[in-house]
Amino acid sequence: MGATGRIGAILRRFWPDPGNASQYGGGVVWQTRHNPPEKTLNWLHLDPLNDPAGLRRTVQTCKVVLCLAGVTPAAAQAGTGQMADNIALAEAAVRAAAGTGARVILASSAAVYGNQPGILEESCPLAPLSDYGRAKAGMETRARQLGAQLGVPVCSLRIGNIAGIDAILGGWRPGFQLDQFGDGRTPQRSYIGVLTLARVLGDLVRADHLPKSLNVAMPGVIEMGALLDAAGLAWVPHPAPESAIARVVLSTRALERFTSLTEAEGRASEMVRQWHLLEPVLKG
Repeated sequence: MGATGRIGAILRRFWPDPGNASQYGGGVVWQTRHNPPEKTLNWLHLDPLNDPAGLRRTVQTCKVVLCLAGVTPAAAQAGTGQMADNIALAEAAVRAAAGTGARVILASSAAVYGNQPGILEESCPLAPLSDYGRAKAGMETRARQLGAQLGVPVCSLRIGNIAGIDAILGGWRPGFQLDQFGDGRTPQRSYIGVLTLARVLGDLVRADHLPKSLNVAMPGVIEMGALLDAAGLAWVPHPAPESAIARVVLSTRALERFTSLTEAEGRASEMVRQWHLLEPVLKG
């Protein structure tokens, strides 16, 4: 679900043989509300909120529903969706999977943690600060409750920053300003490269049993300034406001039970290399 969004573009580009994707347990059905961008893939053209019966008919033949559909802050600001739609879309996925034997994997966000110190485990309390984070936290809670009622296994993926479709690499423009704190550092975040993300999501789709939530990122953090430096993109330091979050680091211990995370993939230079592979798709 949501295959024409940003993460969907990554999977369509990097999943092996996406028209079949036998590595991921069989053929892939790619859902969209719009005209499909590639005619060669197996597309389901419907609105999950307005055609739940159509969605359920398709899920009857599926083992996993990967729900990437949602509303980002940019989309909400542009008036193309409401934050509450994140909850409604997750509910639609869970209801469609009820009684089919399929399980549901939801794309959540590290924004659900807000500004908490230390390494964030999945067991940490959710303390979102933004409307987006609150919507994703609400989505997780409602989907988990509904899944328990309907007998549908649900896992929420708390995805960290994705290098290339974030506000830093993806949002860079000449004269780009970046928050800088009193110690000279720029914001530090848990990141993951686009090619690595595709591989990790493939591994999670194939896994038999997932916990209720999983952080998705590479171990450790990367400074945003270092990421731009690795890409050769100039930036201007800007004093960080008091509301700025200096550091968000996700624990990946649970994730590493289901996939491998190599040291090389965690380097800023490698994430930039992966981003360049995706650029033609993003620009297209």
